[in-house]
Amino acid sequence: MLIAVTRRIDSGALAQLEALGELRYWDDDLPPTPEQLRELLSGVDGALTLLTDRIDGELLDSLPDLRVVSNLAVGFDNIDVAACTARGVAACTTPNVLTQTTAEFALALIFAVARQIVPGARAARDGEWKTWYPFRFLGRDLAGATLGIVGLGRIGRRLAEMAGGIGMDMIYADEYANAPEYRRVGLDELYRTSDVISLHVPLTPETRGMIGPDALALMKPDAILINTARGSVIDTSALVAALEAGMLGGVGLDVTDPEPLPADHPLYAFDRVTIVPHIASATSVTRHQMSSLAAQNVVAVLSGTEPPHCLNPEVLKRG
Repeated sequence: MLIAVTRRIDSGALAQLEALGELRYWDDDLPPTPEQLRELLSGVDGALTLLTDRIDGELLDSLPDLRVVSNLAVGFDNIDVAACTARGVAACTTPNVLTQTTAEFALALIFAVARQIVPGARAARDGEWKTWYPFRFLGRDLAGATLGIVGLGRIGRRLAEMAGGIGMDMIYADEYANAPEYRRVGLDELYRTSDVISLHVPLTPETRGMIGPDALALMKPDAILINTARGSVIDTSALVAALEAGMLGGVGLDVTDPEPLPADHPLYAFDRVTIVPHIASATSVTRHQMSSLAAQNVVAVLSGTEPPHCLNPEVLKRG
């Protein structure tokens, strides 16, 4: 067996893969280019990939030996699952293990933006802290505020549970979820009535750019917008235009479009915008668990057993 790993990951996960076969390893913090990815995956039976690796039909056609691709992520917008299915390639992900960590981080972003933590810390570091200011760095209380969750999946639901613990009122928009403990509303109503809006939807053709000019125009002037889903769920140009027009009380972005966001991007010019480099699942325990689960998926498929999390299990029955 020949297995490729497209980035530096946990050594324990690598050991799981090495026990099964020969390992081809991209030993770098930066991802391979498309050309390097094709070369890295050439002739392999299995691949452990990251969300920066585009796995599409054109690439798969050059990889006739590939039997499984396991994404070290809960999202899979970088993988053409239909193309994998058509070619008999199992497409796997690592859900569940990052639910708590990501929900905690979404709540952390809410706190950071609502309470002006980043601008305050920047002012202290830059020598702008001259005295106790009675009316500078004023944030907003979260107890009693309405949190609108777009997408009440595992992460969104866990965020709702934690936010309820600090006294926030919950509404959600998700046609597939059934959570009678919270009030389900349409997207337009959620945009109009929420004090804080947190995005937890997968990136699909339907959700790409869903937070655009129309959605932003519906939001309260002092609303806080949080995104720990995928950057392309927000129309970046529309967001910049809204901020320039004085809309929104604050924005917290763990993900951006493009990603990474260039250092000279206009979003960095707004003090009420907090941007971090896609770290919502970045705890030692969670990243170790994600790496292990991604490796387990590869090992299971190549060993002829059912993987923990497969997006297209029908390919496993083709023998």
